Amino acid sequence: MKITKIQKMRSGKYKIELDHHNTITTYDEVILKNNLLFKQELDSDVVNQIAKDTGAFDGYYKAVKYITTKMRSEKEMHEYLDKHAISALEQENIMHKLKANGLINDYQFAASFVSDKVHLSNMGPYQIRRELESHNIDTNTIDKQLSLYEDSIFEEKLRKMMKKKIATDHKHSKYQLQQKLVQDFINLGYDKNQILNVLNEMNMSDDEAFEKEYQSLYHKLSKKYQGNELYIHLKTKLYQKGFSISDIQHKIEEDANGSED
Repeated sequence: MKITKIQKMRSGKYKIELDHHNTITTYDEVILKNNLLFKQELDSDVVNQIAKDTGAFDGYYKAVKYITTKMRSEKEMHEYLDKHAISALEQENIMHKLKANGLINDYQFAASFVSDKVHLSNMGPYQIRRELESHNIDTNTIDKQLSLYEDSIFEEKLRKMMKKKIATDHKHSKYQLQQKLVQDFINLGYDKNQILNVLNEMNMSDDEAFEKEYQSLYHKLSKKYQGNELYIHLKTKLYQKGFSISDIQHKIEEDANGSED
């Protein structure tokens, strides 16, 4: 077989036209590696080698394209190459080349990941650690990257999120909301003691939630109960929702006296 034309395609690949209307689509690296020239005669061994080399570069460029969307860990890359049925040997060669070209580096991945999660997400340090561990990042690297961020940074994130949640929650009692906030932020990866310290700073009131819940329950229960029986059920329901017994008693007495008037 003889090469009759070598043409660069819009995709960046090259189309090698052979006599008898045969074509090979490959990469410039493969052309250079195999010293392919116009009018060169190719035997079957060279054609097979070109196919093998092209397959290897297909895998490499798939990997490069995968990285262009965002930085990837070694584990992510192996999973991606597995998904595309790339053999272990080919993966080893691809990973070696990616590392040599600075395209895969777990240390840099960890540094970028921690920075993004600290500045652009609600994640706390424990959740960030768990995420990195899921990428098989070693403990020393995780420790080093997290140590770059002071506890005060996470404390300030907690403070902002907590203020927002408290300001927009008109449903839960103070007790219920405190319990909810603690659990929510533990799930986000924050330290429980730090959560409690910030929570203690917050000025929380039951007034709005209590009034809203009282009126809702009163409307519902008054369809079924009257007089003392109604107030007993009101008191039980409100107490179960975490409102203070003194506030409940005061409101019921106020309501009962108002009804007598």
